Amino acid sequence: MYELVTGPLVWLAFAIFFIGLIVRAVLYIRGLDWKLDRVTYSVNTNYGIRGAVRSILFWLFPYGTHSWRNNPWFTLWVFMMHIGLLITPVFLLGHNVLMRERLGFSLWTIPDGVADFLTILVMVSVVLLVLRRIALPEVRLITSAYDYLLLAIAVAPFVTGFIAFHAASDYRTWIIIHALCGEIFLVAIPLTKISHFILFFFSRAQLGMDYGIKRGGMKNRGIAW
Repeated sequence: MYELVTGPLVWLAFAIFFIGLIVRAVLYIRGLDWKLDRVTYSVNTNYGIRGAVRSILFWLFPYGTHSWRNNPWFTLWVFMMHIGLLITPVFLLGHNVLMRERLGFSLWTIPDGVADFLTILVMVSVVLLVLRRIALPEVRLITSAYDYLLLAIAVAPFVTGFIAFHAASDYRTWIIIHALCGEIFLVAIPLTKISHFILFFFSRAQLGMDYGIKRGGMKNRGIAW
């Protein structure tokens, strides 16, 4: 079973992950209604690119936007979770050992203590986000079982990996469960709302270009909308 989940199933999960993200990106671009948007991307390119870059950068940094600053604790939890989600699996020593065995190369790795700290940050952040969804009526109203399932899928690899690393016995069973949870997470990214992993950049770029050209970015430039 270990050979299966760390071999063929890993390749299948990564294939679905990469191909799925490409498909989602293409569908997003093709789904834009150019006539309805009326954004002169090809004519006013400089203003559009400037707006796109600003939009992406301001949302990529904590408290870079009014929305982030208006919800300081929510912002902190979200960024803690995403930092852990991105850094831990990519630079974890165990993952890179497996990568070297399978692909012949590895990346820079983080110490086990740092990996544990980031893992705990992810788990705590998910718990706080769940409590927020339960406690705030305006958030609870738009929350469904699907949203809780996605949070569970995202945090499961971290919980099982933490247990596997620190469990005194039955390591092999937990590492198999951990690998399966990680593969489910990879497959879920392009197939669910977790696809914001890539679509965030497309949507922020589109909105940034939109605002950079026709909603104030070209003030007094002789363009009427």
